[in-house]
Amino acid sequence: MLVLAQIMSGAGLTAGITVGALLAEEMLGSTGLAGVPSALFTAGAALGAFGIGRLCARWGRRPGLALGYATGALGSVGVVVAAATGSVALLFPALVVYGMGTATGLMARYAGADLASPARRGRAVSAVLFATTLGAVVGPMLVTPAGEVAHACGVPRLAGPFLLAAAAFAATSVVLACLLRPDPLRLARALAARDAGAGTGTGTGTGVEGDAGTDGSRAGAAAPAGRHDVAVGTTVIILTQVVMIGIMTMAPVHMLAHGHTAQAAGLVISLHVAAMFLPSPLTGLLVDRVGRRWVARASGPLLLAAGVLAALSPAGSAPALGVALVLLGLGWNFGLISGTAIVTDALAPDRRGTAQGLVDVGLAVAGAVGSLASGLVVARDGYPALALAGGLAALLVLPVAGRFPRRAPRTAGPTGRHG
Repeated sequence: MLVLAQIMSGAGLTAGITVGALLAEEMLGSTGLAGVPSALFTAGAALGAFGIGRLCARWGRRPGLALGYATGALGSVGVVVAAATGSVALLFPALVVYGMGTATGLMARYAGADLASPARRGRAVSAVLFATTLGAVVGPMLVTPAGEVAHACGVPRLAGPFLLAAAAFAATSVVLACLLRPDPLRLARALAARDAGAGTGTGTGTGVEGDAGTDGSRAGAAAPAGRHDVAVGTTVIILTQVVMIGIMTMAPVHMLAHGHTAQAAGLVISLHVAAMFLPSPLTGLLVDRVGRRWVARASGPLLLAAGVLAALSPAGSAPALGVALVLLGLGWNFGLISGTAIVTDALAPDRRGTAQGLVDVGLAVAGAVGSLASGLVVARDGYPALALAGGLAALLVLPVAGRFPRRAPRTAGPTGRHG
């Protein structure tokens, strides 16, 4: 059911990505403020991540995720009403509420990891992200048809994708509330408590050499270096997110300013989103077999290549920019899956809900800052300068992912290579 929910929510996830900046530019009349929508819905994602994390910690994944998606549907309707009435005062808070739905889409990846063993945790996370691919890739391609539907209803065309988001998020909320049983996090806690009581020492504690810590003394116990691992994983996630958000947000604005159509911009974003999610099974396998930190390190050069290519691409070449955004999505995918595995490995089930929510709060806040700054940088220095600066910033992943010393491998059970 989690996979089905993610397929439906994927279409809603990309509505703001594809046309949010364009809608703001049209309503505000300023390119410098075109990054405001992405900043607002990533700020909303921060609020949503905190609230959903607390709900999941107390009541389980099902009520937390279902309520998050319902909130995203409400925000989507608010954006449509704001566009129809030309109300900037309503647009801004509606984008914040919409952002809570996007936070839910990403936080669902933790549900995939709740019941996975350390040796398969990367693949479990990747399965949930991969499920988002269909809706997320198809969503931007529906920009023009959704716009026509909106226009027929007397709503500006650029608000059309938010109609799609409202329907997708609402349907996802209902599916999760009714069908996600048993609750993954509550079941993981029950199994960990049972193993602890039986003294088996198996649990969900980490055992991946150099990536995930050492055996816990009880089921689900955090590794001795757990706090360090949480810091490493969180930093990798935040760095890759802020670089991706900054470069991606202004790509449609850059394309339309140089004569491309909204359909062409939507196609480029579709390719980008496909690269964000479609490689997930392979990335998850690499995380489990090669090592968390090796995959995290690889995200830096991938994002650098994306930034350099985007900076050097001719303004009139949609294919070149499309390749750059594919590399951008792939680098983000590497960083998110490896970082999520590092964080989850370090947390016992009874600590996951709140701690993972706080990780995603940091992710969303950093993304909001990067998104807001992206519009200002493009207005002052141009898109190539933004892309190049983002690519260089991504190289900070290299020292972060290699910061802490390796630990001794387990003597039994599944192990991986040093990360």
